Amino acid sequence: MWLLYKIKNKKHKWFLIFGFVCVCFVLFLEYQNKHLVVDNFIVQSEKISDDLNGFKIVQISDLHNANFGRDNDKLLTLIKIQNPDIVVITGDFVDSNHTNINKALEFAQKVQEICPTYYITGNHEYWLDEKDLDILFSGLRARGITILENECVNIDKNNSSFILVGLDDRNLSDNTLAKILQDHKGEFTVVLAHEPQYIFNYSREKVDLVLSGHAHGGQFRLPLIGGVVAPDQGFNPQYTDGEYKINDTTMIVSRGLGNSIIPVRLFNYPEIVCVELK
Repeated sequence: MWLLYKIKNKKHKWFLIFGFVCVCFVLFLEYQNKHLVVDNFIVQSEKISDDLNGFKIVQISDLHNANFGRDNDKLLTLIKIQNPDIVVITGDFVDSNHTNINKALEFAQKVQEICPTYYITGNHEYWLDEKDLDILFSGLRARGITILENECVNIDKNNSSFILVGLDDRNLSDNTLAKILQDHKGEFTVVLAHEPQYIFNYSREKVDLVLSGHAHGGQFRLPLIGGVVAPDQGFNPQYTDGEYKINDTTMIVSRGLGNSIIPVRLFNYPEIVCVELK
């Protein structure tokens, strides 16, 4: 204010005010895109045994090669603080528009050092050329990441276990999930599926928990409206953030971490999802 008072030329004053507003706006947008948060969810089921009570799953979704601190140290620290039993990466780990596979693999290596890590594809993986996709997959496997391509694994703790299913992004709306689960009726089942709009397909197979992303939280979140626009859901999307229930199926949709076509988030902080089984 003192500086404005000292400047006599009105044009110079308005130029200074405009510059100040622009700087504040840029800082505001940077904060919207880089302020990491953790959203915690508790999922309860009679199928969860005492051995699995308190089991923690941390979900990383839609990273799109984003950076949070040098070498993603802020993101890695936040993951580690949650003390997860496993980490799941639910697609769009890289971005097809500005792909940096080496950076993704460096991050994957450090996540795997925290705890066992499981990965499924998103749409951006299949927008890569075949050579880059092969490099990504082979690099993930070399670093101990388990890639689930329309398959399931048992996640064990002491004398108990649950079923973790990973769906390929190309098989979310067909009968692939039904085929995978035909020999696992009655077991607690967690499904990793990149796109949330197929929730009725997931629910039809009576899975207990679905972890999804893809919607980027609706990109811009407004009071009383929620998310404004999401891939494959268009404007006023239905599934963008948090918990949804259809019959006996709970689906948790991560707002994700990075951006792609739309480079800016608004009132939609990038998030880590932490799910605790009870």
